Amino acid sequence: MRAFSVPERIGGFGVLVAAGATVWPAVTSGTGLGLPCPLRTLTGVPCPGCGLTTAAVALARGHFGDAVAANPVIFGLAALAVAVGPLVALRAMGVVPLPRPWSPDRRRWMGWLAGLLAIASWLFQLHRLGIGQPG
Repeated sequence: MRAFSVPERIGGFGVLVAAGATVWPAVTSGTGLGLPCPLRTLTGVPCPGCGLTTAAVALARGHFGDAVAANPVIFGLAALAVAVGPLVALRAMGVVPLPRPWSPDRRRWMGWLAGLLAIASWLFQLHRLGIGQPG
């Protein structure tokens, strides 16, 4: 069995999120259960991933504005989810080469990029929820 690249793994996770987003509304309306953010529940401060469930459900329903308003990171996850299927298929057919391990420099660069994305998402959530704003 071959190893999957990081984008393939994230895209695979996105496929699972998409499947969950189509089922989740029926679960919540049928049971009344929700999925609160543990950090926000305990501290009142949102995490960088706050709103992703809401954004995924909105995106699955075609409500793009609501998805952006909840957490725009969902669009990157959705793009990887859409790309991962054809990429894995093309790699299985030998059309696209198998992934190579990342160099330490590439890993460090991607770590910084992921960190910056998390910070940007967190700042977005703080702004969206009015945390730290006068009023």
